[in-house]
Amino acid sequence: MLRTLSLVWLPLLLLGSAVAQQPERVREIPGARSVVYREVGEAVLRAHVFLPPDHRASDRRPAMVMFFGGSWERGDPTQFARHATYFASRGMVVVLPDYRTRQYHGRSPLDCVADAKAALRWTRVHADDWGIDPARIAAAGGSAGGYLAAALLLDGIEAADADTTISCRPDALVLFNPVLDTTPTGFRTEKFGDSAQAASPVHNVRPGMPPAIVFHGKADKLVPCEQAERYVAAMLAAGNDCRLLSYEKQGHGFYIRKPVYYTKAVHEADRFLAGLGWLRGEPTTPPPFEQKIPRVGES
Repeated sequence: MLRTLSLVWLPLLLLGSAVAQQPERVREIPGARSVVYREVGEAVLRAHVFLPPDHRASDRRPAMVMFFGGSWERGDPTQFARHATYFASRGMVVVLPDYRTRQYHGRSPLDCVADAKAALRWTRVHADDWGIDPARIAAAGGSAGGYLAAALLLDGIEAADADTTISCRPDALVLFNPVLDTTPTGFRTEKFGDSAQAASPVHNVRPGMPPAIVFHGKADKLVPCEQAERYVAAMLAAGNDCRLLSYEKQGHGFYIRKPVYYTKAVHEADRFLAGLGWLRGEPTTPPPFEQKIPRVGES
């Protein structure tokens, strides 16, 4: 029975980083400054902040808040440490927040949305502390984390303790094989119950949403590319700026596991942000994939 259950959960393990299997939550990520951004119940949630090499608190830098994937079941912020290192090297402040998951905290995807909104609000409130321009904060993420980035624009899904006087609206979206439909036509609708349509980004597109870029593998069997196609079509129909980059023969998580596609994705995201005036110059060479991004507890 145990072996059978392990095989059932294998796709979820692939969504998170290898350290997602560790019993303790991530307290530090080498290269980042880690601070508590939210305490709810017994959960202490940390944000891991990557700063540019020449960073000063008096700066007004663009920022990116990046959410890890894992089907809202598991995972941790180290998943995007390599991406955060790259974008910090390009002059951005990058925030990798932890959030409550079912495995570690027994929480639902709607609780994940509440944490994501708290993380974006925390980043905006503390913009002056970290040298961030509060009007240039992008939200990004992969899979369930891409969903959380898009879900920041959903109305009505708020924690009881949320300070809604502070905007949780991102100023741009960078989405990697995101879940965008949580209704019966989409992904794991049973996790959302009666809130499935209210929680579905593709069903809640409206005019005036921030510019977005979506990356998806055409061979993705876990979250089919057609979700991204419907979302981008709805965004364009509403008059929003949205672009889809789809990749032949690529499955879920290609932008993390494959060096060539990791580079392609960060370079295209770089160009997207440069097009908004947030970055200058051409994309740079990311650290070689052989160059290990240290994990927790390693030097």
